[in-house]
Amino acid sequence: MAMRKRYEQWMYEWETHLTTRDNNRVVRPFEWGLDWACRWPLVNGNFPADESGAERFLHELNRRIIAESDTFFSYVTPGDFRLERRKVERFATGSDREQRNRDVPDETGEFLRFTSPVHTPYPENNLVNARWFPARGRRAVVVMPQWNSDALSHNSLCRMFNLMGIAALRLSMPYHDIRMPAHLERADYAVSANIARTTDAARQAVIDVRACLDWLQQQGYSRLGILGTSLGSCYAFLAAAHDRRVAVNAFNHASTYFADVVWTGQSTRHIRAGIEPALDLDRLRAAWLGISPAAYFEKFTRYPRKSLVIYARYDLTFLPEFSREVVRQFRAHELDFRAIELPCGHYTLGEAPYKFLDGYHIANFFRTTL
Repeated sequence: MAMRKRYEQWMYEWETHLTTRDNNRVVRPFEWGLDWACRWPLVNGNFPADESGAERFLHELNRRIIAESDTFFSYVTPGDFRLERRKVERFATGSDREQRNRDVPDETGEFLRFTSPVHTPYPENNLVNARWFPARGRRAVVVMPQWNSDALSHNSLCRMFNLMGIAALRLSMPYHDIRMPAHLERADYAVSANIARTTDAARQAVIDVRACLDWLQQQGYSRLGILGTSLGSCYAFLAAAHDRRVAVNAFNHASTYFADVVWTGQSTRHIRAGIEPALDLDRLRAAWLGISPAAYFEKFTRYPRKSLVIYARYDLTFLPEFSREVVRQFRAHELDFRAIELPCGHYTLGEAPYKFLDGYHIANFFRTTL
């Protein structure tokens, strides 16, 4: 028992060190962001003229989004898919300036580029980027790393998929790496104190994933899967719930409500600091309900698929009780899934030796199910 407590304390200290080492997180002011909502389906120009009615409008809109989510996440397949070869860059977001250019491989990569079906005011973000790791056969996985991931994150896992004969398309999520607006140092616009912009980023991520699936099908891949980590896991669940083509899912970290993670997580304290003067957790949960996995379990069950849920026992970002509730929901809905709890935290999952355990479970799962 004493050894277990010492291990727990060591893990929490390590996790806290990793979540607090960057000093370039910015507390941004709270905004409803109604100008973002006016672009969405289901709105059709019917939104408040000022922000006095913003909260009621967004709460009602979220309920409608959930009821008509197939429309909300609908899109037109891009017509400008193309492959581009360029030098590999890191696009690091940490405050360690030296790290930005450290250990960048001297190589070129092949990248899928296309115009996102979701238009934003930022040209960099509107051009989707996904590094392509081809393999022969019919199996392919769309890979979405964690929030604020650099462009090298998860590339090793993609190469591992290739060794198993599985192609991988590693997607740069909205506002990440090469898609980040020039005035930002971090992927702040993906998750922020701007309520509607955060929802818009999630909608764009889901639609970009589905467009990637379109391209993979055009290349002859018919057995398709998704791997999402942390924020990417949320996006992956939403995409799978709305696309029958996804046969295999791996959710690397999992949670129920988008707002609960932002409110309780160590790595999102700066976002809560911007929101908390204006909203409490219940009101925030209602404002982000339409991008919360908890709202879509019934729709996730519409299509047969296999899933893997991996979570961390000492997670200070996606609290373990949230992940265990996801497991309970998978079980209650009688879904075909496996759940694995690893003895680490959210950020320590990316450190040795835990990243090797994580990689083994993910790779083995796709090898045997896809």
